[in-house]
Amino acid sequence: MRPTRFSFRRTAVVAAAAALVAGGLATPDPAQAAPALVPAEFVAANAAAEVAAQLGDHQAAGTYLDQITGEMVVNITDPADAAAVRAAGATPRVVTRSTAELERVTTALDSSATSISGTTWSVDPVTNQVLVTADTTVSVADLDRIETITDRFAGSARIERTPGELTTLVMGGDAIFTGGARCSLGFNTLSGSNTPYFITAGHCTNIGSTWTASGGALIGTRVISSFPGNDYGVVRYTTSISRPGTVNLYPGSRDITGSGNVFVGQSVQRSGSTTGLHSGTVTATSATVNYPQGTVFNLIRTSVCAEPGDSGGALFSGSTALGLTSGGSGNCTFGGTTFFEDVPEVLSVGLRVY
Repeated sequence: MRPTRFSFRRTAVVAAAAALVAGGLATPDPAQAAPALVPAEFVAANAAAEVAAQLGDHQAAGTYLDQITGEMVVNITDPADAAAVRAAGATPRVVTRSTAELERVTTALDSSATSISGTTWSVDPVTNQVLVTADTTVSVADLDRIETITDRFAGSARIERTPGELTTLVMGGDAIFTGGARCSLGFNTLSGSNTPYFITAGHCTNIGSTWTASGGALIGTRVISSFPGNDYGVVRYTTSISRPGTVNLYPGSRDITGSGNVFVGQSVQRSGSTTGLHSGTVTATSATVNYPQGTVFNLIRTSVCAEPGDSGGALFSGSTALGLTSGGSGNCTFGGTTFFEDVPEVLSVGLRVY
């Protein structure tokens, strides 16, 4: 049986933090980092999430940004809670199913269907359902297995076929690479007294320990690699190669000044070494993704496209770091769905963006 979502992530983070400490590194001193201004959209999203948490899993059912009104929405099951939501500066919306009811669906799927690669599931707060997607590799028999599970929950889930094949996004080539595989750098980070690292996808750092840039210039050595379960890796710089705290906009660059948690409906951008800069929207958080190589939990689901070689690349909004490209289906010609590891979880091992 799979551990619960929160205990799973906490175990992984503790193990990774132990690896950093074992390597002689300390967690960052907050006094060394200048406080970053929090964009207004994150303030509104955090306030909505806080009131939803206060109401609890049986009275609330997620939050999201309404694409028409531009307001944060909090789903509630009891109209009597509307006043508390408005007091937090959000818009209340009465729905049928609570977070607790929807999580019973995802728990059942996590327990019985993670062996079916090519599938994903996550709570969709806009439709107040669990969305299950299946790519073209999922057989009719396996789809029937999933339907048998979801049918027990009377309309709480819907199943959609997605074109293409759900995969991680590694390929041979240049950019940052190891062992003949090409990936994309996510964000440059610091630890302790300004020891430099970069973060990228774990399915990339699983491939090799020594990382180089285009032309073969040495960058550094892997110190953490976590995949499957999570999908992140940490590489320590061992040379004086340039390492600005920016992301590539193809062309131009953007300074990254902090990190934040995503919310459904948020407009985001992704930067990767294969397809450059692309934009989209966050469509779910805490998604379970069943790759052929294994299951990853608590990923960010988006409408941003990506292609092989974009793995590990930066997901951000303005100057705020949000995620690392994990995998997806589709491409940047016809569109697709892409999933991202959550940056704040990765930074909690003792790193900070700059």
